[in-house]
Amino acid sequence: MAATPSRFPTRFDRAALLLIAFVALKLAFHVLLNTRYGFHRDELATLANARHLDWGYVAYPPLAPFLGRVALALFGPSLTGFRFFAALAQSVAIVVSALIARELGGHRAAMFLAAAATAIAPISLGASSLFQYVSFDYLWFVLTAYFVVRLVGSEDARWWIAIGITIGLAIETKYTAAFFIAGLICGVLVTPLRSYLASKWLWIGTALAILIALPNLVWQWQHDFVTLDFLRHIHERDVRIGRTAGFVTDQLLVAANPLTLPLWLLGLYLVFVSARGRRYRVLGWMALVPFALLLLAQGRGYYVAPIYPMLFAAGATELERICNPRQRCGGAWRTRRSSS
Repeated sequence: MAATPSRFPTRFDRAALLLIAFVALKLAFHVLLNTRYGFHRDELATLANARHLDWGYVAYPPLAPFLGRVALALFGPSLTGFRFFAALAQSVAIVVSALIARELGGHRAAMFLAAAATAIAPISLGASSLFQYVSFDYLWFVLTAYFVVRLVGSEDARWWIAIGITIGLAIETKYTAAFFIAGLICGVLVTPLRSYLASKWLWIGTALAILIALPNLVWQWQHDFVTLDFLRHIHERDVRIGRTAGFVTDQLLVAANPLTLPLWLLGLYLVFVSARGRRYRVLGWMALVPFALLLLAQGRGYYVAPIYPMLFAAGATELERICNPRQRCGGAWRTRRSSS
């Protein structure tokens, strides 16, 4: 079977330029307005840890404080400089969501719809305005989803290297990465991607993820896994005061904008129900499993927010096809040809 050709843009076409302009304006918006209120208490904690770098901290892995240290070195203790990387990470996530739509066969309308839906998500707007590990955790999962789509579309097992790197970075950013990793593992096991279990590239990617995460795991071992106690107490507090009670409603009000509800539901329908989306069903499992696990674990509603950009992309691609049925669709919906 011949691999589906990639639809990654090879030139700066008009759609790409318009997308870049849109994201640049959003980044400029946050850079200009992120000084209108002072440091958040969580930012102050990250700022303090950034001045005392280590391979681990009680509250979180080391990547966010490291990026904070880079921001301090480049910009000094300024609000604009300290929050720049958070805003940049969210801008990149918007671009990647559009690229996922393109890889799934979407054209200009689908790309812009996926990008706009990601941009107006309340969690993305908030993560663009404060320096928190949520900003980077969001980006790593969106990138992982993009690399998975490239893997499925190209059938090039070497994409497991990129997947492994982003998973390693996610683990070094926020421990809820474990829930998203569980979704990917489930998606691999219950879809044709399980054939890659025999590929050396999957195991090389796995080794890279472990290698990137290893320094923090060693730090945790040296400190008697103190973070587990901290997270248990924080979770018990959140449940006690009702912060986890609105998990489902938070999907509409925090993780994704209410206006985008039809879009991500269409994305779920496409990858789980429609025959056109069967090839990319792994995306459905990457969304459903973290959602179910976090719901059962009584997690905060915004923890599951990174699943939505890939669903926006899938829904936007299908909506574009519905609105313009004569438009040729590629990527996920192109019939694969038999090689002679």
